[in-house]
Amino acid sequence: MNTVTRKLVAEFLGTALLVTVVVGSGIAAEQLSPGQTGLQLLENSTATALGLAVLILVFGPISGAHFNPVVSVADWFLGRRRGTGLRAIELAGYIPAQVAGGLLGAALANAMFDLGVIQISRHDRLTAGHLLGEVVATAGLLAVIFALARSGRAALSAAAVGAYIGAAYWFTSSTSFANPAVTVGRIFSDTFAGIAPGSVPGYIAAQVLGAALGLTAVTWLYPDSAATADAVTVPHERTGNLPTSS
Repeated sequence: MNTVTRKLVAEFLGTALLVTVVVGSGIAAEQLSPGQTGLQLLENSTATALGLAVLILVFGPISGAHFNPVVSVADWFLGRRRGTGLRAIELAGYIPAQVAGGLLGAALANAMFDLGVIQISRHDRLTAGHLLGEVVATAGLLAVIFALARSGRAALSAAAVGAYIGAAYWFTSSTSFANPAVTVGRIFSDTFAGIAPGSVPGYIAAQVLGAALGLTAVTWLYPDSAATADAVTVPHERTGNLPTSS
């Protein structure tokens, strides 16, 4: 199996398992703590933060553990002139793999809890506050990832990214989706973790805006960020080469 294929499989599986963690822990929280929204959020956010950190450790050395289209686009954009970061052919595969993984992850979580494998969420999340929350959450996520790479601390990304997402569940009104692939996957869970289809376009637009703001901040604070684009989220294999290091 060539390097590009292995990267795409890693992104597919990693995103699928991430959505399984998000949706599955949301279903479990709803069943274990009915009517206790704060406790449900604590259970969901704790599982997500820990699960994300583990998935970055497992899949990061292969694909960088992006699991997120806006991270992949930012990585390609930042490194395109320096020959670092994702190549265009990889980007063209990463995004479909991530979205497909998100869909599988939601279906898998539903099946594990004996729910309908394919559901459509009725959880409307579209308010101005929620959209602002997604801008903030995504900008912060991009800033954390790229700042760690630029400062030679990408090895800390598993812990830092997991901790950031866990915290952002609580300090953003949207509970920090911050990921278009995860957002699309969560359409198919009519549970605590779901999102109604009508809310999705606004969320994705807010995530794109947040990613642009976060990347702008990082490139201003760290002017030579492009040099370390291939260490996002963590140092990983480059196509046709041995694994890179930070």
